[in-house]
Amino acid sequence: MGEKVLLISVDGMRPDSLEAAGHSFVKEMMKKGSYTLHAQTVMPSVTLPCHMSMFHSVPPERHGIVDNVYTPQVRPVAGLCEQLRSHEKVCAFFYNWSELRDLTRPGSLAYSSYISGDISYEASNKKITEQAIDYMNQDAPDFTFLYLGHVDEAGHKYGWMSAEYIQAVHDSWACIEQAACAIPEQYTVIVTSDHGGHGRGHGTDMPEDMTIPLLMTGPTIASGKQIDTASILDIAPTVAKLLGVPGNKDWEGNCLV
Repeated sequence: MGEKVLLISVDGMRPDSLEAAGHSFVKEMMKKGSYTLHAQTVMPSVTLPCHMSMFHSVPPERHGIVDNVYTPQVRPVAGLCEQLRSHEKVCAFFYNWSELRDLTRPGSLAYSSYISGDISYEASNKKITEQAIDYMNQDAPDFTFLYLGHVDEAGHKYGWMSAEYIQAVHDSWACIEQAACAIPEQYTVIVTSDHGGHGRGHGTDMPEDMTIPLLMTGPTIASGKQIDTASILDIAPTVAKLLGVPGNKDWEGNCLV
């Protein structure tokens, strides 16, 4: 296939929040691409373990991260960026939650930018999105990861599905639309989340915590197709396939394209 990929992770975004937020770009992605509102994440449904599974295509019992504190893997599994770098692909990271620095190993990224959420996640979402757009337009990396942390913060502060949470989802989709419409046409855009939430927290095996959205649009993605089954473990193999790179032998997920 050989195109380029932008993977966007909106922390804590429940699938049912998409309709509630009412952003027009959600329906546009569904019409132009493939999607599911029933993908499953891993237990514990916590940010760092879920993102480790997203990038390493194995559950927490294999990568060993079970909370938001990173510990080195006892039996290391190559992550997505390590796999791509070993096949001479260029990777870039843009994020506003510092713990995600441990998703990749030294030497696997060509560029990385972190903006502290201390300036407010709403503001840092916008700034980090603009930085990602600028870099993709100037340097055209093969794989770009953009993490947006505002939705999860709103969930913890105000409650999942609260008015403030829904507004954060809408604002995050404004960033997604801005990025998708401003970058070169050869990019496939994948939008997903790490986990959902209920009340003011997450981390359980409740459907509200475990169910995540997954939307894809790009040059080789089927239009208007609903994906039957999907897991957060499937994201790394899918990105690798889109970039013409074989999946790692230790990965457990399936390619969705």
